[in-house]
Amino acid sequence: MSLKPRVVDFDETWNKLLTTIKAVVMLDYVERATWNDRFSDIYALCVAYPEPLGERLYTETKIFLENHVRHLHKRVLESEEQVLVMYHRYWEEYSKGADYMDCLYSDFINIYFSVMYSFLTLLALDMWRKLMIEPLQAILIRMLLREIKNPSTPSSSQAEYQLKHFCFNTTGSRRDLELLKDEEMRCRKYLHPSSYGKVIHECQQRMVADHLQFLHAECHNIIRQEKRSDMANMYTLLRAVSSGLPHMIQELQNHIHDEGLRATSNLSQENMPTQFVESVLEVHSKFVQLINTVLNGDQHFMSALDKALTSVVNYREPKSICKAPELLAKYCDNLLKKSAKGMTENEVEDKLTSFITVFKYIDDKDVFQKFYARMLAKRLIHGLSMSMDSEEAMINKLKQACGYEFTSKLHRMYTDMSVSADLNNKFNNFIKNQDTIIDLGISFQIYVLQAGAWPLTQAPSSTFAIPQELEKSVQMFELFYSQHFSGRKLTWLHYLCTVCYKGNNVRTVYCFC
Repeated sequence: MSLKPRVVDFDETWNKLLTTIKAVVMLDYVERATWNDRFSDIYALCVAYPEPLGERLYTETKIFLENHVRHLHKRVLESEEQVLVMYHRYWEEYSKGADYMDCLYSDFINIYFSVMYSFLTLLALDMWRKLMIEPLQAILIRMLLREIKNPSTPSSSQAEYQLKHFCFNTTGSRRDLELLKDEEMRCRKYLHPSSYGKVIHECQQRMVADHLQFLHAECHNIIRQEKRSDMANMYTLLRAVSSGLPHMIQELQNHIHDEGLRATSNLSQENMPTQFVESVLEVHSKFVQLINTVLNGDQHFMSALDKALTSVVNYREPKSICKAPELLAKYCDNLLKKSAKGMTENEVEDKLTSFITVFKYIDDKDVFQKFYARMLAKRLIHGLSMSMDSEEAMINKLKQACGYEFTSKLHRMYTDMSVSADLNNKFNNFIKNQDTIIDLGISFQIYVLQAGAWPLTQAPSSTFAIPQELEKSVQMFELFYSQHFSGRKLTWLHYLCTVCYKGNNVRTVYCFC
């Protein structure tokens, strides 16, 4: 092809070009040689001598498109009840043909518009809007609304969505989700924004709401088998309709319940408290991660998790009591004792923090409090606690979970130990400051405990004879205490006393209220 400008007969060239343009815009077959010749003709017109013929080419092309769209408009009107079908058919043909014309006219675009852009596509769309859409606007709106409202019409939007769902329902929620996304994309591309919400709602009704029974049946299998990808797709589908999610939420709750019971059953007696707590925590962690990653952290599913684990933790065999309050109290007792196996205070702290997750699920928290208080009393009185800081930290965790009222007695128990340590120091100073030297003969330590705070019984009915070696210590402490706290009555709890022998020395720990 010569690139030099030359004299060109416009009419002769346009007549050949028009034949090819008609074939292109109607998607008829065009041979490669013909395409190349017309490409050259367009270039020749654009650089014709003595003056370029590009403006005339533009005018004739515009006239052709106007006539073509008018012809299509006439045929659409003649189709009567098939207006939407014919409109859609001609639009598909016309829009693709315009894209092909745009390729054919690329030299014209480069020469006259300096930059590459879809010139003919824009011109074609403008013709379509003015000569097809605007004249048909009232008819199109009326027929679209009629089709949307009439599910029995074979060509209606509803029927199309129902058919798509029927054809693909065996592939599950993934294909339905793809179809909805496709419809959303088409709505954004072709419809006015005011129509977008209505059309998407209609899609959701036809593809989801009308088939909830089938989708809900699928929920059971994908949740029990924990098919995460399918669960994510099903969640996206069902949340689009008002009655979609409750069934899926209940299915997950049932599944977590069964998983929890399976994990906490048949525990060995040897280390049951630890096994019970850690099994519940494992189930909790697993499904929190699933809900966050698969179900968008939806709080409805988090609530289902809490309900399921509440039923697991408080489960009891028929005609038996719930074991959870005692097991949880023993779990804490094992961690807070000096005998805790090879764990640092930080490790204990982490485990107790995790424990609160399980503790919150207990219904009978008052029963737990009674067990915990008894075990705490033994740890404090007999010096079995790993750390007083850990004891205080645990009491604070319980307070955060249940409030001050729940832990008020536990706080008083803890405080009594600190007060007693100070009281022992004052008693030793009292002995040293007497006018006459007093030798008690033993190392004497006492705990003064508030009667209303500690879960301790009064002294047994049988009398207890205080050993002669201890009488002086007891008498002196009673004298010391009466001088510092008038009006208070001390009740000695001898059955809680411990005595430690070290060679010739005796160390006695007394406890009284």
